[in-house]
Amino acid sequence: MASAPVILVPGFWLGAWAWDEVAGILRADGHEVTAITLPGLEAADADRSKVTFADHVDAICAAVEAAGRPVVLAVHSASGFSGYAASDRIPDRIAAMVYVDTAPGKGALDPGFGGVERPLNWDELAAEENLDGLSEAQLETFRRRAVPEPGALLREGAELTNDARCDIPSTMICTGYTSEQYRTYASEHDWQWLAGIRELRNVTWVDLPTSHWPMWSRPRELAAIIGDVAAAHGG
Repeated sequence: MASAPVILVPGFWLGAWAWDEVAGILRADGHEVTAITLPGLEAADADRSKVTFADHVDAICAAVEAAGRPVVLAVHSASGFSGYAASDRIPDRIAAMVYVDTAPGKGALDPGFGGVERPLNWDELAAEENLDGLSEAQLETFRRRAVPEPGALLREGAELTNDARCDIPSTMICTGYTSEQYRTYASEHDWQWLAGIRELRNVTWVDLPTSHWPMWSRPRELAAIIGDVAAAHGG
């Protein structure tokens, strides 16, 4: 039985390149893999002033539909919002979701954000996020290649109307926080980025203790988890 095609979506400030090592491992194992760069993240000098949240959802849906059969959609970090919106739009085209140190987000990440774009603030990020297992070379590459995020991605969201999204098998890969912390925070707080957890009816929790960017700090382990999901949902 053929495994399901895998679509890899990076989080804020990143392009498809962020998935290079994981994608290479998956392909070597026989999986069909597509990593995408979302609109406005193509280059530092790209025009992000008119890029909307809907544009990112459209791009994810286009990649899913181009696969020709139901896919495993793996989303990282803030792309949990646009990825969950895509699952609402085309649930029949998604065999399984994989949330990589993120969750199905609902609403807007930061409704009050007023800028055209949000560049990477390294000092702020380093103070907030888990950097375990990342080399200095990897951190330098991240800082050098980071592209500002379109401002609309923070202040816009999508209206979710298709209950079928809640039945998509979903694997939550917990790296910067434990699975217990994810579940506790989701039950105790009304945080937008965790809001969809309460709706999902078919969830598998996987703990992979490492940085918020496991595609760099533990690529083989991450690829193995995604590959297992793809194999389980092929055919």
